[in-house]
Amino acid sequence: MSRGETAVRLPAWARVSEKRLAHITRVTALLDRWAEELGLPPDEAKEWHDVGVWHDALRDAGEDELREWAAEPAWPVTVLHGPAAARRLASEGETRRDVLDAIRWHTLGNPAWARTGRALYMADFLEPGRPFARAEREFLARTLPRDFDGVFRQVVQLRLEWTLREGKPVFPETAAMWNQVL
Repeated sequence: MSRGETAVRLPAWARVSEKRLAHITRVTALLDRWAEELGLPPDEAKEWHDVGVWHDALRDAGEDELREWAAEPAWPVTVLHGPAAARRLASEGETRRDVLDAIRWHTLGNPAWARTGRALYMADFLEPGRPFARAEREFLARTLPRDFDGVFRQVVQLRLEWTLREGKPVFPETAAMWNQVL
């Protein structure tokens, strides 16, 4: 796939609005661009593309469906779409652990992630359709191929600051990831 071209083929079971599909397409395009700029091996570039396409596949599903697939009864419904999509993909034969872990934890973060999970976490936050801090996020997205770890650290900080400012719970995995990148 050449730069600028992003094919998004969602699974038949996906539950996404047109607005969500546009977000998924932008996230996937950003991951594809980074994979190309970083010169990733084809298998890893495919992982990045796939997590972009699948990360929000159940974002617009109803709460009952999310709880059924996510198997996380105590979690708020707003963070269940990742675990639900990962379990659904695994039930259909997806076995790439980095892909499943990236999708499962993309909203919260996870200190055990491989590069694929970190890339998705950043792309989901930095994609150009989001309306806040556009110049800063655009700069970080452009900088990523030269400073992957530095941009990851900055994105973790920005997302954690937002979580705290909004009074949302900080999950243990999120806190552990923050402590890891300090």
